[in-house]
Amino acid sequence: MDLRKLKTLIDLVAESNIAELEITEGEGKVRIVKSVGPQVGVATVAPMVMAPSTGVSSASAEGGASPSPASETAASSTPGHRQLSPMVGTFYRAASPGASPFVSVGDTVSEGQTLCVIEAMKLLNEIPADRAGVIKEILVENGQPVEFEQPLFIIG
Repeated sequence: MDLRKLKTLIDLVAESNIAELEITEGEGKVRIVKSVGPQVGVATVAPMVMAPSTGVSSASAEGGASPSPASETAASSTPGHRQLSPMVGTFYRAASPGASPFVSVGDTVSEGQTLCVIEAMKLLNEIPADRAGVIKEILVENGQPVEFEQPLFIIG
């Protein structure tokens, strides 16, 4: 979905009495929910709309932007699949501050299950597991900024 369309829909929800709006366009699905807090709206983007999170970005391959040394050390010391961030934003383990986290270390997850949300441009994007397994390690602290393709979880 076009970013301008998305912004228009968010503005529409913010200015109206609509509490929630869900639109399916092709294989993509967008859900905008009016928030009580300072945010105007929250959109959840279905996994099929998001860019794939495999491979190495050219920036990190050339020594440009790369994950923090602590994350890199933790990611390389634990065997298993590294779930990477598909975008730049702020990492949250739960949907809201008082809610329980989507997953914890030791939880069994299935492919497509929501692991966390990443806030980018006032939108909360659900991040699905790209592989089934057990959460061995969570590499990012709640509320911490993350970079594109930064390791978030180790799934074994």
